[in-house]
Amino acid sequence: MSQWLTLFQKEILEMWRNFKWIWVPITFILLGVSEPLTSYYLPQIVKSFGNLPDGAIFEIPKPTAGAVLASGLSQYSTIGVLVIILGTMGIIAGERKNGVAAMILVKPVSYFSYVTSKWAGSLLLVWISLFIGYISTWYYTGQLFDWVPIGEFFQSFVLYGLWLTVILTVTVFFSAALLSTGMAGFISLALALVVSILSSAFSHLLEWSPSQLTSYASALLIAGDLPDDTLPASLTTLLLIVVLLWLSVFLFKKKELAA
Repeated sequence: MSQWLTLFQKEILEMWRNFKWIWVPITFILLGVSEPLTSYYLPQIVKSFGNLPDGAIFEIPKPTAGAVLASGLSQYSTIGVLVIILGTMGIIAGERKNGVAAMILVKPVSYFSYVTSKWAGSLLLVWISLFIGYISTWYYTGQLFDWVPIGEFFQSFVLYGLWLTVILTVTVFFSAALLSTGMAGFISLALALVVSILSSAFSHLLEWSPSQLTSYASALLIAGDLPDDTLPASLTTLLLIVVLLWLSVFLFKKKELAA
């Protein structure tokens, strides 16, 4: 356990040196505050740049607080996913390529500790960044529109956190399986995009898909109730994370021993 904690602390320190603890949370905060501000000032923006004829009246209905918060969350499914993949695609592949992984594994370090400590460090960064960004969205939504119940805030936060954890774990998996950092990032992004599109197009058949958690979180914020398939989708997500993490360790060990 002390070995794992040492590697975990090393990963946290490395992310400080790479300024990930600065630019990732800042990016999530900017994503978080942009949606409520844009929604609130949209009528003025349209009036200023809409080039409407004199006397024309263009009314935009005021969105509900839940709709604004759900729209803010959707930012993390697009730009947020891209930030996570770009920030973690070289987490293992990069160290394998420059020889750092081999230097660490020469010592009595287990492959499991090496992979999982990196995953856990990035996981901490993702969840903290998401929380900071999302609570910014919640705060500005409450100030400009209305307050969404704190219980719904935390439930939707956990659901989105689980989906982003899947994205992170998929990226770690390809980073462990491939030597090319760019290829690991490209495949992870393409896979996330394909799964999201398929889950959206065939939502009636893929109710348990991890990507459906984003839809369930939005449904909670807008309608006030969680869909019935939320729990099965959450359990499927947790199982997928465990399996992908185990496969990451297995493939990384196999490739390192074959090298």
